[in-house]
Amino acid sequence: MNDQPHLTTGAEAMLHSFAAAGMPAIFGVPGGGSSLDLIAAAKARGIPFLLARTENGAGIMASALAELTHKPVGLLTTRGPGVSNAANGMANAALERAPVILVADGFAARESRYVTHQLFDQAAMMAPVTRARGVGAAEAPRVLEAALTAPRGPGYLELAGDAARAPAAPGAPFTPPVLAAPSPGAMAEARRMLAAAQRPALIIGLEATEPARAAATRRLAEALGCPGLVTYKAKGVLPDSHPLFGGVFTGGEAEAPLLREADLILLLGADPVEFVGQPWRYSAPILDLACAAREMEYRKPELAIIGAWEMAAAALAEDAPRRPWPEGRVGALRAAWLAALENAPGGNRGMAPSDIVRVTQDACRRLGADPRVTVDAGAHMFPATTFWQAERPGDLLISNGLATMGYALPAAIAAAWHEPSRGAVAFTGDGGLLMAIGELATAAAMGVNLTVVVFNDATLSLIDIKKGERDLPDGALDWPMADFATVMRGMGGRAWHAADADGLGAALAEAMALPGPRLIDVRTDPSSYPAQIKALRG
Repeated sequence: MNDQPHLTTGAEAMLHSFAAAGMPAIFGVPGGGSSLDLIAAAKARGIPFLLARTENGAGIMASALAELTHKPVGLLTTRGPGVSNAANGMANAALERAPVILVADGFAARESRYVTHQLFDQAAMMAPVTRARGVGAAEAPRVLEAALTAPRGPGYLELAGDAARAPAAPGAPFTPPVLAAPSPGAMAEARRMLAAAQRPALIIGLEATEPARAAATRRLAEALGCPGLVTYKAKGVLPDSHPLFGGVFTGGEAEAPLLREADLILLLGADPVEFVGQPWRYSAPILDLACAAREMEYRKPELAIIGAWEMAAAALAEDAPRRPWPEGRVGALRAAWLAALENAPGGNRGMAPSDIVRVTQDACRRLGADPRVTVDAGAHMFPATTFWQAERPGDLLISNGLATMGYALPAAIAAAWHEPSRGAVAFTGDGGLLMAIGELATAAAMGVNLTVVVFNDATLSLIDIKKGERDLPDGALDWPMADFATVMRGMGGRAWHAADADGLGAALAEAMALPGPRLIDVRTDPSSYPAQIKALRG
């Protein structure tokens, strides 16, 4: 009797583990070594490989898809510069809690004795931004499990070319991690806290985007009748149109009027990585529902329920006492929050940023389009996250924990590929687009349903605000205005210029009637950003 395990190649064994974990796609920029064997093995397993133009862009695409699917997503690179160029994308995945699995070509043991070209300790470089690292196909199940264990994050696997082609036994079965149910004692204490409160408020964070948690969160808010604020990552868990929607929570000043009235604050999957670096402003007791114990706390909660917190939220919604705020109070606070964050037009320098957001969404609704929106880092992110109305989790994607520029375009490509019927709108500043501009070619090659809206003000607006009274050299924070429409056409897409609401509306109507990627280069007036940021941060 032959009881020897069936041998496949190393690449096939690794992809067997990826398929068992439900990996929906692999993004990347291949090289030699193991790359082509892994791509072939992925095809055999029905896992698409999607070619990006940069490793950083591929990493952001993988992170966005991981957030939308709640599954591990692959990132494939060559060794050496392929790994080092992926570092920002992996840092983004780490701080956005996205289970991205970087698979890099490695060096065979015999090579490392004499090779210096491209050789450095790749796993050590990735150690600060990965949950686990491993060499060889047998390590894939362990790395996958670590990446999917709360708080989720990326993992690193290395596979040299000889190991990819050599016979290998399948690794250990992939076992998805399971969160613990809340204890009866913790639930009793949570009920006591809710019974004692008169004006509870919810802060809803990135963990709440998973479907069961989103549903339980909305039920709890409605059962209590109390307001909920969402972090950038949780936009849509409680829709902007919901009467209990209180605004966006960042840890700054804009949402403080509402929270200062609360006598109990419930954190529902709100990870401290989502908050700005300012002290906690509120004295109300905290009930924290989280998947994992926090590595850092802005203020120690009176009670933390750790594990499958959607079970706790659903149970509390069943018997929670009604705790509505005074009639009209939530609406009044929300209206004041929106008014404080408005961008006033500043003359003939271009469109006010908040107007760009509203005109874009109005055009989408008028045309029957329902795109996801991605938002880059920079001053334009404040009006985009405030005024874009989200109805479901995943309607808005943003790099919040890392807040990396160059995010919006590759994230929108991934979102549009994931759900072509919805497509995506990328809100990006000129600086962010310049950092990811090669991915316009990726969008054109893939033919994705994507509209890029560029807030073009020819400066690093957010950094310009931060300079204060410093005397900086000319050109330190600005540059000649780029013509992104011409660049887009050169990459194979369609493009328009706009300088006012009528021009933007007309361009959107034309653009969205056409297939494939399109770009609208919008002249933007940055003059109201300082007042908006002061209102946000205090």
